Amino acid sequence: MKKIILLFALIVVSFAQAQEIKWMTFDEAMALQKKNPKPIFMDVYTDWCGPCKMLDKNTFQTKEFADYINANYYAVKFNGEGNNEVNYKGKKYSNPGYDANRKGRNSMHEFTSFLKVEGYPSMYVMDKKGEIAKVIVGYYQADQLLAELKEVK
Repeated sequence: MKKIILLFALIVVSFAQAQEIKWMTFDEAMALQKKNPKPIFMDVYTDWCGPCKMLDKNTFQTKEFADYINANYYAVKFNGEGNNEVNYKGKKYSNPGYDANRKGRNSMHEFTSFLKVEGYPSMYVMDKKGEIAKVIVGYYQADQLLAELKEVK
């Protein structure tokens, strides 16, 4: 019985420490930015990317990181091979080659190409005017990524 209670307590503590970033689409962030200018933190990922999944689990879930992003940025999750339409600077970007039945890699989104994504995960910081201020490529632990983001400000 004590083992069950201990296990339950550990589960509760681990959930209490995990935080949620308030993710939104790129278009939602751009619309909010017009009303209340704030930088954008955009995570460009793919479904098949192992380091992207590690970033989600190990970095984005930490309380300090999630609190910092939620307080200072509009947070965007963008699938580099997804089929969401993106509007940026008067141009629409889509993924005409997207195949919903395809498992694993899909065709590259036009916005991914526009951003010149070099690898996954890639994180883009856009200033309050929607201009790219910094690109961060690869897996980072929370403290490392926070240090990178604090350099931008």
